Amino acid sequence: MIAVFLIGFAADLGHASGDTLGKGLKPRAIAVFVVGFWILDVANNMLQGPCRALLADLSGGKSGRMRTANAFFSFFMAVGNILGYAAGSYSHLFKVFPFSKTKACDMYCANLKSCFFIAIFLLLSLTTIALTLVRENELPEKDEQEIDEKLAGAGKSKVPFFGEIFGALKDLPRPMWILLLVTCLNWIAWFPFFLYDTDWMAKEVFGGQVGDARLYDLGVRAGALGLLLQSVVLGFMSLGVEFLGKKIGGAKRLWGILNFVLAICLAMTILVTKMAEKSRQHDAAGTLMGPTPGVKIGALLLFAALGIPLAATFSIPFALASIFSSNAGSGQGLSLGVLNLAIVVPQMLVSLVGGPWDDLFGGGNLPGFVVGAIAAAASGVLALTMLPSPPADAKPAVAMGGFH
Repeated sequence: MIAVFLIGFAADLGHASGDTLGKGLKPRAIAVFVVGFWILDVANNMLQGPCRALLADLSGGKSGRMRTANAFFSFFMAVGNILGYAAGSYSHLFKVFPFSKTKACDMYCANLKSCFFIAIFLLLSLTTIALTLVRENELPEKDEQEIDEKLAGAGKSKVPFFGEIFGALKDLPRPMWILLLVTCLNWIAWFPFFLYDTDWMAKEVFGGQVGDARLYDLGVRAGALGLLLQSVVLGFMSLGVEFLGKKIGGAKRLWGILNFVLAICLAMTILVTKMAEKSRQHDAAGTLMGPTPGVKIGALLLFAALGIPLAATFSIPFALASIFSSNAGSGQGLSLGVLNLAIVVPQMLVSLVGGPWDDLFGGGNLPGFVVGAIAAAASGVLALTMLPSPPADAKPAVAMGGFH
């Protein structure tokens, strides 16, 4: 809630701290926004691990239940995305909260602020419902003492935070290491598109430039529509992941195949970009017009198609981590926390290197997408050849070292 408050009120806090009104640079508002976004990202990463670990615990060590639980987790993430994009696309949402529009916060800023008001209400409501209705059986004190004795006998100690993470990395079984590698490559493929998808639509497809109030803005809006379509496909595909996995021959095979689909989709951004450049048109006054309907539809279909591999990315690796850790007797929470490292490290890498890498090839977003396509293909190869298949049903194991 602190994060969404800081992000929503960044313009107001910046103005109160000395930022000028108008279109000039607002460093204080930017600083508040960055801090708020950082807190939001930390909270998101801290929340997902325990939530998925709780799903694994509630699955009772059954691998089929773990896969289904993570598929439904992905489905409801898609539902949340759809509702969020729908709320964000409504340009008059701020009228529900008239006080959100201020001297420093225009209509678009007020709409964002209004979305965050709704988010705060939902967070409070859903957290209360979850804490009230969901019950988790705590580990009996006797079993916890036995775990401590086993750890002591093995020369290990329960050390908090970094010590526990490093200890988990040291004792990871081979399947988990392969899973971390495949996941890392998979997210190296995804993050360039996640970071620059609307920018690609605005620049390469619509031909706009940053600061252009017409084409660039239209491109960003079209990109947001593409993300909405992607979330719809993600939702439907999430419900079919378990079924398709059984038909194809296992979850890891499905993930490997869909990684190649991801690689093809990212490579197709080159084709869409070239088609957009070739079909550029100007009106009688010499003003650049938007892309042709065919190019726009092609770009939107590409966004939608990416929802198919995204469903696998949001469910299969987490299910596999739960299954592998259950077989090894490791803590679900700790194992999923380690898996999260294979997600956030690529995110930091792409964030730091992505811009300079694109500039090295003359700017634009295609160089990053090409690297993403290569990483996706490599991830698919490793998933199909090196990642072990999980057993049909993992036997329940006593969780050791979990943090939930």
